[in-house]
Amino acid sequence: MSRQSVTSGRVLIVDDDKRQCSALAAMLPGCDFDTKVAGDGLEALERLTSFHADVIVADLVMPRMDGFELLRHLQASGSLTPAIALTGFGSMDKALSAVHDLHAFWFLEKPVAPLAFRTLLDRAICHKRSLQKASGLTRELSGRGVLGDLVGTSQAMQQIRALIRQIAPTTVPVLIRGESGAGKELVAREIHKCSPHCNGPFVAINAAALPETLIESELFGHERGAFTGAMERFDGCFEQAHGGTLFLDEIGEMPQSTQPKLLRVVEDLRVRRLGGKHEISVDARLLAATSQEIGSHLREELYYRLSVFQIVIPPLRDRKEDIPLIADVLLQNLNKKHGTRVTGVDSEVLALLYRYHWPGNVRELRNVLERAAILAGDGVIGVKDFGGPTFELSPPPYRRPASGHDGARMLQPGKSLMQLEETYIRITLDHVRGNRKAAAEMLGISLRTLQNRIAGLSQETKGAPSALRMGAK
Repeated sequence: MSRQSVTSGRVLIVDDDKRQCSALAAMLPGCDFDTKVAGDGLEALERLTSFHADVIVADLVMPRMDGFELLRHLQASGSLTPAIALTGFGSMDKALSAVHDLHAFWFLEKPVAPLAFRTLLDRAICHKRSLQKASGLTRELSGRGVLGDLVGTSQAMQQIRALIRQIAPTTVPVLIRGESGAGKELVAREIHKCSPHCNGPFVAINAAALPETLIESELFGHERGAFTGAMERFDGCFEQAHGGTLFLDEIGEMPQSTQPKLLRVVEDLRVRRLGGKHEISVDARLLAATSQEIGSHLREELYYRLSVFQIVIPPLRDRKEDIPLIADVLLQNLNKKHGTRVTGVDSEVLALLYRYHWPGNVRELRNVLERAAILAGDGVIGVKDFGGPTFELSPPPYRRPASGHDGARMLQPGKSLMQLEETYIRITLDHVRGNRKAAAEMLGISLRTLQNRIAGLSQETKGAPSALRMGAK
């Protein structure tokens, strides 16, 4: 017979026929396999307490405890050790039952062919090692800090995951705070996945992205003819999220006039569509988020109702120890998206990732890795895969030279307050490449306040600077 094998391991042979046990053991060279024998299922269980078998070869018909009962015991104990069932001629039904019902790895008919025996052993042992590797990876990820897509080993992320596990089974509202790109919606989705509403819809709405005239319709819905252009009935976000979770992002940007209506829905879990005559009961878990200090932007009573629990997500620059694990998860997702085969980043790139300030948080890290992964295609990402200067080798992202004006000179004494305000808004917009939301965060005001200031300055000054005419982003 061929003595070639791709594996080696520990084999437990269970059969009440001693000659059969000896014949099977003789097929396995001692240099590759450590082989033990047992006369029945009970003796096999005793052996397994000290002999950690990689595969079990068991006859199905034995006294005291037969092969079926042994397989049931292994299945109940959660054992990962694969079992090969031995069956006599004409007992095919019993063998298939062992494979299908008791999850035996496969079966062999007596008399056993040596080559088939060795081949099946090789595959069974490889199968067990694959299961062990997967189980070990699961334990490793648990120890490193993973909850769904929410990863990190920092103390802050461990506390966030612990809080999510505590509050997810409840129905209380949660306010999630953090900078833009820090992962507020990701936290909201993990709360939803861990909640009793996990099988229901997850509906997300950004209050800052909706015109003030449409936000109530989006939230509460409307009846046909409720206002000009309402050609048919529309179910608002609360109804769409019935049985699931409603996530209100940038809650601080919600108009003051809408907030009392939202508070009533949060309290009563009943909505009335615009133009409607009846209230509708809704069952939706409410989660809210903000990227700014909401302060006077949110009515006090609504703030306290939404923030029964608060989760504060630290910026990436304050938890850089999480970067390697976050990068691993992001690259796995990017490989699926783009068909790339990137396995990680090299030590030089990792050092750059650690040194960088990450003003755009995890969202910026994802964009950087996405570009590099596409350029690399496969293997390990190196500095060359960033396609040009990056990180500390060039000005930080969102920063560019002032466009034709000297900001320092414009802020000298002798200018009016309106001119100083216009100049500083222009400089800030230049710094963030016209991104009004980012500019509002830097200025410490709401997006709506910034938009009103820009509109006022544009009306008061002739030929408004190009930065002030940029569209909101």
